[in-house]
Amino acid sequence: MRRVRSFRAALAAAATAAAAVGLALTGTGTAQAATPLPNHVFAPYFEAWTGESPAALSAQSGAKHLTMAFLQTAAKGSCTPYWNGDTSMPIASSTFGADIKTIQAGGGDVIPSFGGYTADTTGTEIADSCTDVQQIAAAYEKVITTYDISRLDMDIEVDSLDNTAAIDRRNKAIKLVQDWAAANGRKVEISYTLPTTTHGPAGNGEALLRNAVANGTRVDVVNLMTFDYYDNQPHDMAQDTQTAAQGLYNLLAQLYPGKTPAQLWNMVGVTEMPGVDDFGKAETFSLANARTVYDWAVSKGINTLSFWALQRDNGNCAGGAAADNCSGIAQNTWDFTHIFAPFTSGTSTPSNDFSVALTPASGTVTAGQSATATVKTAVTKGAAQSVQLSVSGTPAGVTASLSPASVTAGGTSTLTLATTSAAASGTYTVTVTGAGTSGTHSATYSLTVTGGSGNQCTAAPWAKDKVYTGGQQVSYKSHGDPFPVRTFGGPTALFEYGGLRFLTDPTFDGPGDYPSAGPTLTKTAPSTATPADLGPVDVVLLSHDEHADNLDISGRALLADVPLTLTTPGGGERLGEKAKGLADWETVELERPGGGTVTVTGVPAIHGPGPREAVEPFTGQVVGFVLTGEGLPTVYVSGDNASLDAVKEIAERFAPVDTALLFAGAPRFPMLFDNNLIVLDSAQAAEATRILGARRVVPVHHDSWAHFTEGRDELEAAFTAAGLADRLDRDWLQRA
Repeated sequence: MRRVRSFRAALAAAATAAAAVGLALTGTGTAQAATPLPNHVFAPYFEAWTGESPAALSAQSGAKHLTMAFLQTAAKGSCTPYWNGDTSMPIASSTFGADIKTIQAGGGDVIPSFGGYTADTTGTEIADSCTDVQQIAAAYEKVITTYDISRLDMDIEVDSLDNTAAIDRRNKAIKLVQDWAAANGRKVEISYTLPTTTHGPAGNGEALLRNAVANGTRVDVVNLMTFDYYDNQPHDMAQDTQTAAQGLYNLLAQLYPGKTPAQLWNMVGVTEMPGVDDFGKAETFSLANARTVYDWAVSKGINTLSFWALQRDNGNCAGGAAADNCSGIAQNTWDFTHIFAPFTSGTSTPSNDFSVALTPASGTVTAGQSATATVKTAVTKGAAQSVQLSVSGTPAGVTASLSPASVTAGGTSTLTLATTSAAASGTYTVTVTGAGTSGTHSATYSLTVTGGSGNQCTAAPWAKDKVYTGGQQVSYKSHGDPFPVRTFGGPTALFEYGGLRFLTDPTFDGPGDYPSAGPTLTKTAPSTATPADLGPVDVVLLSHDEHADNLDISGRALLADVPLTLTTPGGGERLGEKAKGLADWETVELERPGGGTVTVTGVPAIHGPGPREAVEPFTGQVVGFVLTGEGLPTVYVSGDNASLDAVKEIAERFAPVDTALLFAGAPRFPMLFDNNLIVLDSAQAAEATRILGARRVVPVHHDSWAHFTEGRDELEAAFTAAGLADRLDRDWLQRA
């Protein structure tokens, strides 16, 4: 909060700072599940330095939940937090432990808050003070286990908002805590309390949230301090709360495009300052304002309603300036608390949700016959709800039906795919979508049609060791294309290989700007699918994790649901236990569902002109992939590669290649490498095709981003000029 501790507390902290010892916390407490907070919670701040009992004030006021301020280190450079930075108030049951247990026994809880104005301006906010991410995470874990709580708050303002290194450390530490909690079956929420303008967070607040997304850190609530605007403007404080929250909502919609409006509003929190704030009487939050904000908060379904601070909710200094212990306006004791307290509602029971699955998930029929599958729904959270089922993606000559078309979650339906002789031979992905009050979920069915009209293939089977020239046709698994590759825009493609489903560089966010340490990346077109449309993914092939056009916010969230992500060695360290980094020529063996293995080999890729050692300091590590297996064709995924020399190395080991997914948008930036290419252009993609002896090329990463200088038209022209137009994937050409 934008408040300074009392003079007494400041003197006490100063007297003990010299003796403070920065011992790292080990975080060895067990991660047993605490009771989650209600879906909508009123949790005013409690000033922890006053010597008062939080349990007593909670009982007197009727505020069942409290946000306890603040935790900080005793001295800059320390990694050990204390309440108020006071070494006589360690994180231990002896400090507030009995009070917190009393509050919890009465059906309430507390939210310990790190930071605050004093810490954020003296370098004693723990991530400002401590440079060891592991020790920061251990401190967070110790607070969670010592007090058995389910939410931590990070009050970040003033100097801490501009400390980018500390922001990154903090978010990395939070991610470690979230991984620890998940591994131990514990629910831990994180809220960020941030200053705001009347129209939403300022640029440094937005940058903090974007850094959280980039680190894969889940932010559950963003709590705006809707006071202390210091803009010398007239204020309707209730109206300003609403416009500030709307600005935050708009930002969250950009950062989390997969969330519904209700989910986005449930990430919003607001903290008021009853009466006169630090700026003065021009920014006075009245009881009438409080009633207006309460009604608005209920209507929007925001997550958290709070104020600074519980000890100020009285009229003992009416007509005065802002103070730690009174509001400065005429009121009864606990008036603001009594207005906001009914906001606490909902339970720890999860909201209703469901899942959709198909059994079997694939089938083969001769044209004129039918295939069936069972659509299974299940309750994953809360209570059962009605689910409306629909089918999309059926090709010409195929009719889909569902019986029944509506089920109660937990029920089943039968999907029938009836083909006619007009159905073309090939493999098609059919999507079954269930829609309920909680949202939609999908599952996919891979339908292979043989003996149909049109594309029925009579060519000789594809042979791995044979070299093919332009114009020759081969068959694989009884049809003309080895396997379908679905592209969604940018670098993202989905294909099934050896019975496993692979996804490349997942990017599903909407259009918008992505600021970075280098040039700003601008997405110009939405993905043609959402993560929910994909069905199960077994492996993500991630060429690198450091640029938003290869791994965006939605893509990063998707990784949590995928068993394995293969990426660069550095990315393997950054992305956690489900990720594995591959060095050049390093392999991993993946078990196939029907027996046997798929081998994935990491292969060289250089994200710019020149040798790797000159390029990587600017654009980072990148890896390509080659997939091989017994009886399977060879598949190459280039990643963001600009080097034909790297392609030649790969060809020496793996040519001829059956299918190549080539990243080929000719991206350039004036400030990088004198505006030279950082990924293949169209002519180079054609040459790479020739070098690899590739039978089929699926171009990706040539659209949807402003930094591409060549696209579909240039690719078709270059392949035609090189006499390789027949190598371009048929489905890719038809999507023009």
